[in-house]
Order: sequence, then structure tokens, then C-alpha cells
Amino acid sequence: MSDRVEEFLSAIEEQEVVEAIRLAEKNTSGEIRVHIENTFKGDIESRALEVFSVLKMHNTKLQNGVLIYVAVQNKAFAIYGDKGIHELVAANFWNDTKTIIENQFKSGNFKQGLVEGILHAGEQLKKYFPFSDLDQNELTNEISKS
Repeated sequence: MSDRVEEFLSAIEEQEVVEAIRLAEKNTSGEIRVHIENTFKGDIESRALEVFSVLKMHNTKLQNGVLIYVAVQNKAFAIYGDKGIHELVAANFWNDTKTIIENQFKSGNFKQGLVEGILHAGEQLKKYFPFSDLDQNELTNEISKS
């Protein structure tokens, strides 16, 4: 894993991740975002929740936002889903998505890990939050960084 946010994904790879988000959200009313930063201190789950809040991801109508948080220097990532998701799914809901991302990250395939994880998350969310014609894109698909 690169040690800097700027080197983690190329501009082209970033656009492929954004496209994966767009495709995943065609199947679900869920909202998926990716946030990449250099490092964090403390507990990764707590940091993911903090970033989720800073990005105002809790403001979705169905409380079905999902954040894939990546800390480059820590070589760590977390998936955080909002309250509306966790009220409906089992505690291990994100395990398969995490495994998909982790397997690709271990091989240095960061873009591929994010793309496959995002598409899988979209498929999983579709079961509980199917897309309807009334759905609006409530959160930007762009990758946030800090």
C-alpha cells in the first residue's frame, strides 16, 4: 500500500471507483462513499464513524449510507453503515465485502479491491434497500480525502 493519499489511486483509478459507486447505486437506494486519508490514531471503527459524521452521511432519508474508510499509512480500512442498515441486517453483514476488499489490498490491487467491494456492497444493500424510481442520489459519489 502506498504511504500517501495522493499515490494510493491514480486519477483514472479514482474515476473507476466513482463509476463503481454509480453502478452499485443503480441497484439500491443505499448511498456509498469512499474516504481516504493518510493515517488515524486510536480505533479505526471510531475514526470511520467520525468521518461518516463529518461527511454528513447520516442525513440520508432511509439512514442507509455506507462509508468505506481507508487509512493509507496504517494499512487499514473499515466499512461503516448507518443506523437504518444495522436495524435490518445481521452483525456479520459486511464480512464478505471486507474479505473481498482485503484480498485485493493484500495483493496491492487497491482500485480493484474498492471497485469489487463497492459492487458487492451494492448487491447486498439491494436486498434491504432496493432501488425505486423515486430515489435520488443523496450523497456525492466522489471520493473524499483528508
